[in-house]
Amino acid sequence: MPTPALRGLHHAAIICSDYARSKRFYAGLLGLRIVAEHHREARCSWKLDLALPDGAQIELFSFPEPPPRPSRPEARGLRHLAFAVTDLDASVAALQAGGVEVEPIRVDEYTGARFTFFADPDGLPLELYEVSAGSL
Repeated sequence: MPTPALRGLHHAAIICSDYARSKRFYAGLLGLRIVAEHHREARCSWKLDLALPDGAQIELFSFPEPPPRPSRPEARGLRHLAFAVTDLDASVAALQAGGVEVEPIRVDEYTGARFTFFADPDGLPLELYEVSAGSL
């Protein structure tokens, strides 16, 4: 049976309850480098991209009154785990061949990269994020 050929962790996304406090914690206390910060007007939300020394990133999100996590994205806490792949279509096909349901492929509005979501057996949201082979 084919596997999706995961290449590493691309980013972890976290939804916080207090954006300013979390930004101070991750960028100030932990010393993660700020890569980009965007206010997403349509969602009344902030997105902060933070770099780890090995190249992996943390995406910090704010949303108005996020509920505690019952099981799905857009709730306070860990949003999802993203794995870097160099061939998204082949990776999706491998997951589907294994009986895993995969959401339709989308395009990141800031980077132009393609990505999709699926869930682990416990419903944890996971992402495949397409990167070039040279970027690993």
